[in-house]
Amino acid sequence: MTDDALLKQLEESTKDFSRHQAETLRSILQHQRGVRYLQRHLPDAGDHNLPIDAATFRRSVPLSCYDDYADYINQLADGDKCTSDDDHDPRHLLSVDPLVCFFYSSSGTSSMKPKLIPYFDSTLSKGASRIAHQGSAAVLRKFFPPRPEVNKRLVFIYADSITTTKGGFKVMAASSFPLHSSNNPNRSLFMSLSSPMEVILGSNVEHQMYCHLLCGLRNSDSIDAIHVPYAIGLIKAMRVLESKWKQLCDDIEKGFLCSVINDVRMRDSVVEVLGGPQPDLSNRIRLIFEKKDWGGILNKLWPNVRYIRSVTTGSMKQYYSKLKYYAGEVPLVGGDYFASECCVAINLDIKQPPDLTRFVMLPTAAYFEFLPFDLAENNVVGEETVDVCGVEVGKMYEVVVTTYRGFYRYRLGDIVRVVGFYNSSPLLEFVMRAPKTSYEIVTEGDLMAAMENFQLVLRNTMGMAIEIVEFTSSVDFGSSPKRLKIFIEVKDCDMILQDKLQESNLRKCCSDLEDSLGSIYKVQRNKGEISPLSLSVLKCGSFDRLLKLAIENGTPASQYKPPKIIRNPSIVDVLEENVIVTI
Repeated sequence: MTDDALLKQLEESTKDFSRHQAETLRSILQHQRGVRYLQRHLPDAGDHNLPIDAATFRRSVPLSCYDDYADYINQLADGDKCTSDDDHDPRHLLSVDPLVCFFYSSSGTSSMKPKLIPYFDSTLSKGASRIAHQGSAAVLRKFFPPRPEVNKRLVFIYADSITTTKGGFKVMAASSFPLHSSNNPNRSLFMSLSSPMEVILGSNVEHQMYCHLLCGLRNSDSIDAIHVPYAIGLIKAMRVLESKWKQLCDDIEKGFLCSVINDVRMRDSVVEVLGGPQPDLSNRIRLIFEKKDWGGILNKLWPNVRYIRSVTTGSMKQYYSKLKYYAGEVPLVGGDYFASECCVAINLDIKQPPDLTRFVMLPTAAYFEFLPFDLAENNVVGEETVDVCGVEVGKMYEVVVTTYRGFYRYRLGDIVRVVGFYNSSPLLEFVMRAPKTSYEIVTEGDLMAAMENFQLVLRNTMGMAIEIVEFTSSVDFGSSPKRLKIFIEVKDCDMILQDKLQESNLRKCCSDLEDSLGSIYKVQRNKGEISPLSLSVLKCGSFDRLLKLAIENGTPASQYKPPKIIRNPSIVDVLEENVIVTI
C-alpha cells in the first residue's frame, strides 16, 4: 500500500469513530467469546447465536488491571494444563489464538519487576497494528521524504537478552520482536541502520551504546536521522559521548576498537564498519570536540541529519530542553502513543514540542473506554466509564482498553486529557501515569513541574549553573506523620557541597520546592498530615545503578524509564546507600 493510500485510510477511519469502535468490539468478542476469562463474566459468551452488545459487555465484565490476569498469565508462561474439569486448551485462558511469546511491559519499571504481556498470533490484531505502524512511518516520510544519497539512520536500540519461561516461551521487549523474527517483512529496514545487527543483539548496554556512537561517527556524512525510543536513551548516549569522545576518536583513527569492548562478534562487526584507519575523519571529529561547545553538537557531528525522533511526552518531557540544546537547529520529532498491550493513538503533527503534542486515537486498534479522573483528588471518579460519545473536551480520563490479544476492559494506567477531536476521533494529550493508590500525595506531573522550578531556583540562589541529572521520589510511611522524600543527582555533586553556606542555600531552595508540590501535597501539609520534605543529594551515577538493577530484574534497556515515584522499598534502600547529604 502506498503512503498516500495509508494516510487516506487513517483519515477515513477517524471520520466515523463510533461505528468503527462498535465494529471493533463486535469483532473482538465474536473472535474471543470462547476464552475462559470472558466466560467467567459472560456465561453465554460461547453461544455464537447470542450477540453481545457494548452495553451488556460493559455491564457484565468488570474493569480490570494486571493483577486480574496474573494467574492466567503465569499458567500460560508455565505451560500448565487447566486445573478445572473441562478440556479447554490452556491457550484459551485469554485468547483463542496461539501463544507466540511474552513482551515485557515498560510500565513495570517503578516496581523494578516488569510485567509479562502475552503475545498471541492474532491475524486481527496484526491487521490493526500494521495500519498503526505503517501509518506512522507514512507520516514520517511525508515530513521527511527518503534521500537515496543520504540514507543511514543512527538508531539507539538494544535487542536485550531473551529469557525463556518454564513452559518454553520466549520473553522479550516488544521493540525487540522484529529483530528476532525471521519472517519480519520490515527486516530490510535494518539495512539502513549505521550499526550492524551484532551491536543491536549485544548483551552489554554500555558497550552497545559506545559502538552505536562509533558506527554513527564513522558514517557521519551519511546519517539522515537519529532515532531513540525514549528521550532518556539519547541523553544517556550523549553522556557517553561527553566522557568517551577521545577514545572514540582514537578508535576511528586506528580503525580498531578499544580493548574494553570484549564481545568478539560485536568487535568484529564494528571493525568491519570502521574499514581500517580513518585519520582524516578522526581529526575532523576531534576538532569539533576540542572546542568544548556542546550546543548543537549533533548537527556538527552529523551535518546531514534532518531530524531526531524520540518520545518526549509524559515523564520524558523533562529531557526535552537538554535534547534541544544538543540538537541545535535539527528538529526534534515526537513519537506515537503505542503501548505494549496495543496501539492507542498516532501523532500526525510530529514536529510539535511536548506541550503541544496531540495524539489522534485509532478506532480500529482496540475498543476504548474512558474512566473520568479528578486531578484535585488524584484519583478516578467511580467505576463508570464513558465511550467516545461521552467524553468532554478539557476533561481527564484513564484509558481503558479491550484488545485483540486477551485484555478486556483493562486499565492501561495512563491519564490523558481530551483536547478536541480530529474529525470524530478524540485528540489526546498525554498527562501522566495514573497514581497506584489514593494515598499518594504527589502526582508525576506535580513532581516534574516542581523540579523544573527547583532547578531555576537553584541557579538563581547559588549563582552557578547546576544541572539536575535525574530525580525521583518516595513516601516514607514509617515516619509519623508520613514524609515525602525526593532524591536528586546533579552533574557535579561537589559544586553544591563545598561548604556550609552552599548547604544553607540548598535548604532555602528546598523550602521553595516544597511550596510548589501541588494542591494535594499542600492541603495535607497544612493539616499537619505530612512531615517536612526531605531532599537528598545522591552520588554521581546513582541512577545508572538503578538502571543496571532494573535490567538485571528483566526490564528491557530500550524500554527503561527512570521512575518518578518509587513504591518499592528495596529500590529506596539502594538510593539511601548513595546519599551524600540530606536536607
